[in-house]
Amino acid sequence: MNKGHSHPLSVAGMLVTLGIIFGDIGTSPLYVFKAVVGENTPISRELVLGALSCIIWTLTLQTTFKYILITLQADNRGEGGVFSLYTLVRRFGKWVYLPAMIGAATLLADGILTPPISVASAIEGLGGVKAFEGVIAPGNGTTVAIVMAIISFLFFFQRFGTKVVGYSFGPIMFVWFSMLLVLGVGQIVQMPEVLASLDPRYAIRLLTHYEGGFWLLGAVFLCTTGAEGLYNDMGHCGRQNIQATWTFVKTALVCNYMGQAAWLLQHEGELLGHENPFYRVMPEWFLLIGVGISTLAAIVACQAVISGSFTLINEAITLNFWPKVRVKFPTEIRGQIYIPSINWLLWAGCMGVMLYFKSSGEMEAAYGFFIVVAMLMTTVLLYGYLRYVRRWHIAVVLLMMTIFFSLELANFVANVVKIIHRPYLLAAVFLLLGVMFIWYRARKITNRFLEFVQLSKFAQALRDLSDDKEIPKYATHLVYLTKADNPANVEKQVIDSILAKKVKRADIYWFVHVNYTDEPYTMEYRVRELIDDKVIRVDFDLGFRVQPRINMLFKRVLEEMESDHELEFRSKYESIKKGDFHTDICYVLTERVLSVENEFTLRDDLVLDAYFGIKHVALSDREAFGLDPNVTVIEQMPLVIQQRRELPLKRVRPVANNGGPAQPPLA
Repeated sequence: MNKGHSHPLSVAGMLVTLGIIFGDIGTSPLYVFKAVVGENTPISRELVLGALSCIIWTLTLQTTFKYILITLQADNRGEGGVFSLYTLVRRFGKWVYLPAMIGAATLLADGILTPPISVASAIEGLGGVKAFEGVIAPGNGTTVAIVMAIISFLFFFQRFGTKVVGYSFGPIMFVWFSMLLVLGVGQIVQMPEVLASLDPRYAIRLLTHYEGGFWLLGAVFLCTTGAEGLYNDMGHCGRQNIQATWTFVKTALVCNYMGQAAWLLQHEGELLGHENPFYRVMPEWFLLIGVGISTLAAIVACQAVISGSFTLINEAITLNFWPKVRVKFPTEIRGQIYIPSINWLLWAGCMGVMLYFKSSGEMEAAYGFFIVVAMLMTTVLLYGYLRYVRRWHIAVVLLMMTIFFSLELANFVANVVKIIHRPYLLAAVFLLLGVMFIWYRARKITNRFLEFVQLSKFAQALRDLSDDKEIPKYATHLVYLTKADNPANVEKQVIDSILAKKVKRADIYWFVHVNYTDEPYTMEYRVRELIDDKVIRVDFDLGFRVQPRINMLFKRVLEEMESDHELEFRSKYESIKKGDFHTDICYVLTERVLSVENEFTLRDDLVLDAYFGIKHVALSDREAFGLDPNVTVIEQMPLVIQQRRELPLKRVRPVANNGGPAQPPLA
């Protein structure tokens, strides 16, 4: 069994973890306290210490307890994320695909919102530098243009991969977290009373007694953005490196939040306005340097989210949650992929968000909403994992779920009142979710009505056809991709393609089946000889993160079988054999199209119409399976889902004018 890839605990691994895993959550101090306090609310001790306590305990309960200690245990051969968790629990419930879809859709929305809010928060800090006063301000044209330029460059750069710059992510984030720590400690020393916020009673008092305190949870919850991302990216660094590094990360974050709180307490009774406490804790001489480091950290955070979106869609394609799209591998680094259509979809979304909101402060509500929904879906799936996979006691599981659901539902309510005023963002998420649902549901409908036949019934016919020299040879090796899980079966449409539609004589008929495993990086195959030297089946077991490049994989199988003297891959024709040429291979793909004879419910009608509409703009099966177009034939087969059994068709016979028998037909 494939045990996946391991990442042992090491200093180098922890440094890489800083750059890959903690970019998103690490940049949250840029905007959290600014969002909590607001522009027009007088700064008060109750507000500052209460909010700080809420932040500390959110990081403790939500990030540390739920994700670092509990959720990271739900690894699938070293991989994490909503789809990895789904593959672990899907056999325990037919409905679990819904939270997986919703979680994925909201994470994609996170990929649209993170770049604008992170980069905008960093660039807006330049407004505090004297040289840029009046030039850089939240929401003005210059700031928006700079942010859009940085984000556009980042997305343009994706096609080349991040191999070179990726090595610098770790050191950049180490400098960033060190800066957070030093700046925070410098302020705590001046006002140590902020340490009192470690007492959770300050948080409780804010939520229960402070006017509008409960609704501040929406802003507070921004401190844990990226917790879902660190689980999604677990496969890049490993659980041990994440858990070990989190101690340093959390210390730096908490100290910086305390430092910002200390500065706010020094301005009790004042209005924050457009000021950002994150930059106000910096010495004036350091401000420009601090903005530069913040911008670099924001770019690292954006890169992590974008790469995570690529991985998410790649998994969705394999699990039949998303239409097939072109996937590229810009570098030789394992797991690094580039999906052009998703890259430009995210870019367009980021541009739209930036042009509409213009400033980071306006994006905060929508950002928090999508994060909390993704976390709720993970909690639902986590229950299935702890209860049915790990078999924890029901009382323990229910206790933890109560804690997680209470926190997340409270934050959901606090955020939903803000998101309802931005229905277009919800529409975008529903569009993503709709595509996933249609693709998944339609595949279930069409697969349900596939007709399979036993190969043994056609064994003699295939033998006779292969030996019939009077029929021109179609190909030496004729390869069909089959969905039949049972090796003894094959689709009826495949048999029709060989024996009925257009007779195809070949020396060997191959049936290739791809089985996607719950493990992420499995690459195994089995060979079964079904009809002596005439019909052979190859089963590929591929992990859900492995690209099914069948053309390359199948040729590798043939070469290995030839080296083991199981078959002769060289041409049987002497004239061709002299030139040391390999024999010919022809792939046949049967493409299903809706038949005019179909009858189904309105719901299925809408789903299938949308499904086949999406297929027209999606990647073809030939491209998705990496087949050479020069040796691939596409055959369209009518898909009769529910054929009409009774037709009100009546024959009308001719009658003679005098009522006698009809005249005989003309000679």
